[in-house]
Amino acid sequence: MSDDLQSLADSVVAQAGPGEGLEVYVTRGTDTEVRAYEGEVESLTSADSSGVGIRVLLRGGEDSGSQVGFAWAGSLDPAVIAATLADARDNARFATPDPDVVLAEPDGVHAVELDLWDDGVTSTPIEKKVALAVELERATRGADPRVRQVSSADYSDSRVEVALATTTGISSFRRRTNAFLSVDAIVGEGADTQTGAGFTVARGPGGLVPDEAMDDAVLRATRMIGAQKARSAHCTVVFDPRVVSTLLSVVASALSGEAVVKGRSFFAGRIGESVAASSITLVDDPTDARAYGAASHDGEGLACRRNVLISDGFLRMFVFDTVSARRAGAVSTGSAVRGGFAGTPSAGCRALVLSPGNKGQSDILAAVGDGLFVQSVTGVHSGVNPVSGDFSVGAEGLMIERGALGQPVREVTVASTLQRMLQSVVEIGADLRWLPGLAAGQTLAIADMALSGD
Repeated sequence: MSDDLQSLADSVVAQAGPGEGLEVYVTRGTDTEVRAYEGEVESLTSADSSGVGIRVLLRGGEDSGSQVGFAWAGSLDPAVIAATLADARDNARFATPDPDVVLAEPDGVHAVELDLWDDGVTSTPIEKKVALAVELERATRGADPRVRQVSSADYSDSRVEVALATTTGISSFRRRTNAFLSVDAIVGEGADTQTGAGFTVARGPGGLVPDEAMDDAVLRATRMIGAQKARSAHCTVVFDPRVVSTLLSVVASALSGEAVVKGRSFFAGRIGESVAASSITLVDDPTDARAYGAASHDGEGLACRRNVLISDGFLRMFVFDTVSARRAGAVSTGSAVRGGFAGTPSAGCRALVLSPGNKGQSDILAAVGDGLFVQSVTGVHSGVNPVSGDFSVGAEGLMIERGALGQPVREVTVASTLQRMLQSVVEIGADLRWLPGLAAGQTLAIADMALSGD
């Protein structure tokens, strides 16, 4: 399957004219989604997609730089691709020259061979995929007498193939599959109603564990029954692995070389400085096949590689694509990301992970003694600023009382700054879990955060 897609990208690159650089990004895939409700299929969709994104660089003088034009289309029809190439060429002629805009060139780093494909995504009958969602909903309804409703039970999977070629000699192909099963449970006692969500994720449907999704959803909902506001205080906050994955995603945006050169990162100008507790080693490693952001090649076709961003608390590097690296006087770290054929490359992390500690969650709670356990947060996009580092989010969870989970609390706010939080990490869990998105999660304890409630 890879040969025809790669041949297509290579054939378009072969049409480059004199003084013209071309980058051709072609992709195709299939997405399936099933939603079950009250024992029936509420919705079922399965959609094929394909498309092409083309960048054209017109080289000017040594000082003036290149003019870049971009165009895309949601089809791999030869006539459509020809029209897209023509549009990209037209767009380039009207662009302002930029000396830093160039196409990536092979840098000698060899791609790691990764097996990110599960044939089960394509071979599993749709009836079995439907049955997974329907059975998960049925099982969750009967998992606990306090379950009043299951608002949704969903199965989804995707498969995608990407080929990229450039006039600079890059020719790369990658593919992956993912499968996902999730459920939202509504539980209650008397007038008190709470909700909880659980999921399981794998490369294919055969790797999914429905009981894991069910148990997590019911636990998260039932332990919040009787939740109240907490008293305002300063305390140690222990974050659930899911929340930690979200927090690391925010930190990742500040570690982008593109954000740094644009002055949009609180890490700017701090290479070599202590920016976190000495226990913190933070790595972006897309070559780890366990990561759901893993990839053999980045969004410019360069080999992905393991990048150590923070080591023993010291900031070591940022992640760069080709353009942001040139603007920073650095080199690409094989960290170009793009949102698909309709987008152009930018610098970003794919598989961020904290080096794990040696304690499980219960041991961390015992070590903390008294504090707050946060199982979910709200308002991350509006309450966390990767430029200034300001951090203030809504939270729900349970008070930690004498080393164990106690009274559930909701409608509270936890606040600090990202800079202070990184320096105040006191425990890192051994319970590392690879989650959907660009960062893994594990239990994390951070001292001296502001808890605002009553």
